[in-house]
Amino acid sequence: MKIHEYQAKAIFKAFGIAVPAGDVASSAVEAGRITSDINKAVVVKAQIHAGGRGKGGGIKNARTPGEAELAASSILSRRLVTAQTGPEGTRVTRVLVEEATDIAQELYLGVTVDSTTRLPVIIASSRGGMDIEEVSRTAPGEILKAFVEPYPPAPAFQLRKLCYGLKLDVQLHAQAQDIASRLFQLFMEKDCSLAEINPLAVTTDGKLLALDAKLQFDDNALFRHQDIASLSDPEQETDMERLASNLQIKNYVKLDGNIGCLVNGAGLAMAVLDMISLAGGRAANFLDIGTLNNSERVVNAFKLFNSDDRVKSVLVNIFGGMARADIIAAGLVEAARAGLANKPVVVRLAGTNMEEGKRILMDSGLRFIYAGDMQEAATKATELATQ
Repeated sequence: MKIHEYQAKAIFKAFGIAVPAGDVASSAVEAGRITSDINKAVVVKAQIHAGGRGKGGGIKNARTPGEAELAASSILSRRLVTAQTGPEGTRVTRVLVEEATDIAQELYLGVTVDSTTRLPVIIASSRGGMDIEEVSRTAPGEILKAFVEPYPPAPAFQLRKLCYGLKLDVQLHAQAQDIASRLFQLFMEKDCSLAEINPLAVTTDGKLLALDAKLQFDDNALFRHQDIASLSDPEQETDMERLASNLQIKNYVKLDGNIGCLVNGAGLAMAVLDMISLAGGRAANFLDIGTLNNSERVVNAFKLFNSDDRVKSVLVNIFGGMARADIIAAGLVEAARAGLANKPVVVRLAGTNMEEGKRILMDSGLRFIYAGDMQEAATKATELATQ
């Protein structure tokens, strides 16, 4: 689950991480009032669950309350388009108005989970203010990592090593170590999947300040954090994402292609996307129905496909391990008889009860297109989507 920057900064403050003075506004008049209270130059920032806001015109400077009102008015109630929102953009309903900062240096600091070591990793870089993925691609030597055991506090020697690697002034080491330690503590206590400060500013008066804040949380742990769950903003979801949530399909991400994908298992779903791409096609979604033996979830997946006008064909790729191919097949038949499978459907079944699953499909008398392996399935789905 994602939350807004202003919400993340409130949590930062609760953990003792310094952030600029400011408040959130839902109108231009309110933005002007906040600027008047701050009584300094401010930055007006669109609050959406996506990065790249500055490049999309979602971050503006203002010197006076009047300028802040104009800036907020130009941002609010528009659909902000960034590299992460897609061409449809995301509607802005709130702006964060906060004190402008005199910056001497911008750093990056984040905590996430490393999939290889299965450990939390603290990541730091002297190239703050940039996408960390871009830094990793163009200047990998500028990224520093400290793998730590998942028990706060983070070891002091590793934090000191990061400070020396960043070539920080020695007078800033204590501040930097304290912020990194508090960010790691927040990450662990709140069951985050990502805790990020980008940029972490070194101000001209020698202080460290979190100019941006990004927190993402493990959905499976939200039952322990009702205060965090209450911060969810459904308006930031697309219509398709809201529909998927209502249909109890959690692992759904809308993409920009025209081939609907129904797969069990996240790794297999990623492999299917790759196979479609190799076949010259583009997937319309990432959809992992999980390993539950529930035909209703298959039917709900087809409700999603029917709600997406761009879907021209559907690829069903099921490997029965804990999931049973016959139950998936029964769901496909149910969806077709309900009039939901009205686009060409390519089916590949393998694993547990696959023969029974194929028999169910054949005996149904309904028209499905069968494939023996993933490559054949991806090729057929791509051909059908382009016809």
